[in-house]
Amino acid sequence: MKEKPTLLRKTIFAFILLAGLAGTSFAQNVRLNGYSSYVFDDDVDSYYDPYNYYNGTIKGGYCWGIGAEFLPAPTKGIELKYLRRSTTAPMEYYKTTLKHSTFDVNLNYILLGGNNYFKTGGKVEPYAGADIGMALIYVTNQDNGVEDNVTKFAWGLKLGTNIWINEKIGLKLQADLLSAVQSAGGGLYFGTGGAGAGVSTYSTMYQWGLGGGLTFKIK
Repeated sequence: MKEKPTLLRKTIFAFILLAGLAGTSFAQNVRLNGYSSYVFDDDVDSYYDPYNYYNGTIKGGYCWGIGAEFLPAPTKGIELKYLRRSTTAPMEYYKTTLKHSTFDVNLNYILLGGNNYFKTGGKVEPYAGADIGMALIYVTNQDNGVEDNVTKFAWGLKLGTNIWINEKIGLKLQADLLSAVQSAGGGLYFGTGGAGAGVSTYSTMYQWGLGGGLTFKIK
C-alpha cells in the first residue's frame, strides 16, 4: 500500500525531535525501549441504515516500535513512543449493491504515557501504564486503488515486566491494548467504493497485543 511519504516523514521527524527535547530535560534515568509484538484480529462494524454500513475484520499481525522513557522518580516513568504495523482488512459494505473487498491498512501510533514500576528488590521489575496520543491510519482498497488517510485520537493500556539481564540491558514482556477512536463527523470509513470519510456512524478499533522487546538504560 502507498502512504503519503511527506506526512509519514514529518511524523517520524516530530517523534525524534520531541524525544530529543525531552531527553535534555532529564540528566539521569533515561531508557530506550524497543517493542515487538503480535496483535490479534479485531472485528469492526458500523451501521447507519441498510444502505450505509460496513463490517469486517482488521487482521492480526506483527507490530514494532521504539520509545524514549524518562524516570523522574525510581518508580515513575514518562514515555514517548512510536508504534507501527501493517495489515489487511477484509470488509463487507454496501454501495448500490452488497460488495466485498480487502483493504490494506497501515497503522502508526504516536503516544505519550506513564509507567508505574513495582520494585521487587531483584532483577524482575513489573509495571503497569497508560498512553494517549494519535493514530495515523492509511487505507487502500485493493480492488480499485482508492486511498485515504485519517488521524484519530488513540489511547492504550499496558501490563508487563522488565527482566534485567545486567545493569544496562533488560528483556521486556508485555500485554497491551491499543484503541483508535472513530466517531461521527470524520471516522475512517471502509466502503463507498473504497476508503472514504464516514460522516454518520461510529466504530472503534481495539488492538490486543502480546509480546515484549528490549529496554536499555542510557543514563
